[in-house]
Amino acid sequence: MQDTAFWVPEDKLDRFAANYGRGRDKSLKLLDDPQTSKYGKAPSFPSGGGGLVSTTLDYAKFCEMLRQKGSYNGKEIIGSRTLALMTKNHITEGRDLGQAAIGSFSETAYDGVGFGLGFASTLDEVSSGTIGAGDYYWGGAASTIFWVDPVEDLYVVFMTQLMPSGTFNFRGQLKNIIYGAIND
Repeated sequence: MQDTAFWVPEDKLDRFAANYGRGRDKSLKLLDDPQTSKYGKAPSFPSGGGGLVSTTLDYAKFCEMLRQKGSYNGKEIIGSRTLALMTKNHITEGRDLGQAAIGSFSETAYDGVGFGLGFASTLDEVSSGTIGAGDYYWGGAASTIFWVDPVEDLYVVFMTQLMPSGTFNFRGQLKNIIYGAIND
């Protein structure tokens, strides 16, 4: 992953996408110009919970490693048992986010959704209102999302630059389109 970090080096800023917000009148407003972006400088304290910038290619490499149970190009990046533990629901007593969450802290639905070590996961398709039981995923602040589905042996990377992430239901619509196209 050559283009993933908590900042964009100056020699790569010409490849960095602008970030937009949507006004009440449905117009787009520039929120972050790549040439003057705060991401053009290394942060004093990189956050493990947010602020990472990447490319679609780097995210695809990451997801391919996850799809391959922790290996990429024949090299083990993370142990398969560690990954299996990370993707299990760690909410106590087998509950979902709807039963355990206080307030809202993410873009994901709560009912029928579990949480592991770094990933949300679909536990119940009916409760969550989405297809893909057994998948695991996470989204970014600018409406991005990735998910890995070990049952269907696929991954999806969706990149966009629109804040806040709940502006449109890109994620739910994308899942419906992709899973609706799968024939058994």
